Amino acid sequence: MADASFQVEVVAVEERIYSGEATFVIAQTTEGELGVLHNHEPLLGQLVENGFVVIEQVDGVRRVAAVQGGFLSVTGESVTVLAESAEWARDVDVDAEKAVLESAEEGSEDYLRAESRLKAVEQLSATK
Repeated sequence: MADASFQVEVVAVEERIYSGEATFVIAQTTEGELGVLHNHEPLLGQLVENGFVVIEQVDGVRRVAAVQGGFLSVTGESVTVLAESAEWARDVDVDAEKAVLESAEEGSEDYLRAESRLKAVEQLSATK
């Protein structure tokens, strides 16, 4: 499986939140949801404002981050996510984010961030 893996970096403005080997990455770009495997054609994509990134690690662990804007850079050997902000779905308080969706103005920064976090949680619990 090692020959089908590639390096993945997830970097937010505040910090690098992930660096490791993966076998598959999914990212939401302005052109649609994009899946990346080893030896994918090089590309640069713009991430959506209320999206997520899924990382399938070499050991089979699925990691999901809620991301707010930024870019995805893909080469045949690596994927780099440069996000305005990123946080792990496992750290999201679902009830708090649902409350934000109910109270925030649709399309506001708070609304989009809550929407992104809830999407990430859904992806984390999705079947592999």
